[in-house]
Parts: sequence; C-alpha cells; structure tokens
Amino acid sequence: MEQDFSFVRRMYFPTMVFQVEVPDPTELNNKLLSNIYSERERDQKGISRSNIPELGGWHSHNDLHKSNDYADLVNLISQATGKMSDNLGYADSHHVRIGTMWSIINPPGSANRAHVHPGCLWSGVYYIQAPEKCGQIEFIEPRTVHLMNQAKFQPNKKRNKENWTKVRFTPKAGRMLIFPSWLYHAVDPNLTTEKGDAANRVIISFNLNQVKKPK
Repeated sequence: MEQDFSFVRRMYFPTMVFQVEVPDPTELNNKLLSNIYSERERDQKGISRSNIPELGGWHSHNDLHKSNDYADLVNLISQATGKMSDNLGYADSHHVRIGTMWSIINPPGSANRAHVHPGCLWSGVYYIQAPEKCGQIEFIEPRTVHLMNQAKFQPNKKRNKENWTKVRFTPKAGRMLIFPSWLYHAVDPNLTTEKGDAANRVIISFNLNQVKKPK
C-alpha cells in the first residue's frame, strides 16, 4: 500500500546566464569589425590570455571601453546590465559597470581554454562575426558533484536542464551572453569552411562589477 504524502521539489542556488539578441546588428557590427581589425593592425602581437596565439588567436588589450570607437556597444551593454540589475533586485545605490573590455579574433583552428574571470561579478561576450561551426561557447557545471559521484539517468532520454553538466551556446552575430565570472567556460575550435577574414570568429568580451553611484 502506497503512503499518501506531500512531495515538492524546491530549486535553490541557480546559475544564471542572461541572453540578449540585437534585432538588426549589421551596422553596429560592421563598425566594430572595422575598429577591431584596425586595432589588430596597430598591435599585431596582442596579449595572451585564454586564447592560444600559437594557433592564430588574437587578443586585444583590455580597455576598449574607454575608446569612443566602442561607445555604441558600451551603451548597449549598459542597457542590458540595467535590465539585469532590475531583474536581480540589485541596490539602487550602485550600478553595474564595465571594468575591462577586449576583443578576440579566432581564425580557423583557434579555440579558448577553459577559464574563469577573477575580480569581477559578471562577464560577457558579444558576437560580431560568427560563421557556421566557428566554435560554440561551453559553460561547465560549477559544483564538484560531477567529479565526485554521478547519478545514472534514463538512457536515450534527454535530461532535465538542472541535471546537465555542460551547456553550449551557438555564436550568432548580434547575440550577447552575460554570465557569472566564476563560471568556467571555454570555446570550441573554429571549424568553419569559410575562407579569408570571413572565416574569423570575432567577439568582444567584458567584465562587470557593481560601482557606487555618485551622489
């Protein structure tokens, strides 16, 4: 005989990823693309972070947000973080601002190692050019449970999202993702069949923190 009882599933400690889609990003992205290639021309070596320069990946310096060339994107990010702050119930005394912002160009064969972004609350990526098969971004389960002992699930049946250990997003021009800076993430290799500059996966990434508003 089955016992009659109450059974409720409660969800806590979610890992949130905010997604923004710009409806017509062509003008903005063309301008950004021109600025980024000009930046690479001035600083061909770039810097080395999660990118792999030996595979051709290029990483700009980290203060693009201070240049008027990127003001339109900075404004877009500010609008998105304003909505995010409202959604999360952040204090009105502070606003979320960009601390660092940079570009990455990944030609075919390039990828980004799994990494986190220390010293900030949120991080984000905006896709400027994303040819087919240019490399998905992968977010990795942040808790150690999947390293300790994994449960067995029904075979040939899709798991509920809360039981996933990895999540991938397909890059798309005009798409922005904002995610916790402590969330491990990586970028798959660029396997596009496009040629020349059209084959490059071009993005701008940024880090965000809460800053007290001036009185």
